[in-house]
Amino acid sequence: MSGILDLLNSPMGKQIISGVSSQTGQSADKTSDLLSMAMPVLMGAMQRNAATPEGASGLLGAITGKHSGSILDNLGGLFEGGVDESVTNDGAGILGHILGGKQPVVENALSQKTGIDAGSVAQILKVAAPILLGVLGKQAKQNNVNDSNSLLSLLGNLSGGSKGSQQQSLIESFLDADGDGSILDDVAGMLFNSGGNKKSGLGGLLGGLFGK
Repeated sequence: MSGILDLLNSPMGKQIISGVSSQTGQSADKTSDLLSMAMPVLMGAMQRNAATPEGASGLLGAITGKHSGSILDNLGGLFEGGVDESVTNDGAGILGHILGGKQPVVENALSQKTGIDAGSVAQILKVAAPILLGVLGKQAKQNNVNDSNSLLSLLGNLSGGSKGSQQQSLIESFLDADGDGSILDDVAGMLFNSGGNKKSGLGGLLGGLFGK
């Protein structure tokens, strides 16, 4: 199964990047960089939420219902003339659910790292979140995912966790840097400290992620 970063390099991924880029007026390169950082982090946040019975039940309900993958069937229509407000409102709800109070911290950190203003970052994430759930829903249908264990396995595969990859390390660093169980705790500090001594710092990880 392909990971979420493989998706961004696929023809469908290029279409998503182009559409999201035109929605915000940001360059395709910057949009691609942002999505390559943000998608694994959002996937990791979903993993953390799905580790509880309540979170798993809620996510399963979403991806077998409203977010079963239909959004991917007409991406051209999604972006033509601008993304519909109902989609971005849906995205805002998804982000609020999986990131909670850490959402502004994540958006500001991604803004600093990519050079995209925080307002555009927020807008891009609102479009990316329903697409990400659609990808998850489509994969869940193809793999007969119907319980929390198979859901967590799917999330791990899509985020690259099964390979012990760079992006999984990135996700873990984002999710709970100080180990207190609070999602995305020190994301801003880690993103800004790109050259520090901490091996879990995100500078080296992001370099590895993008091959720089």
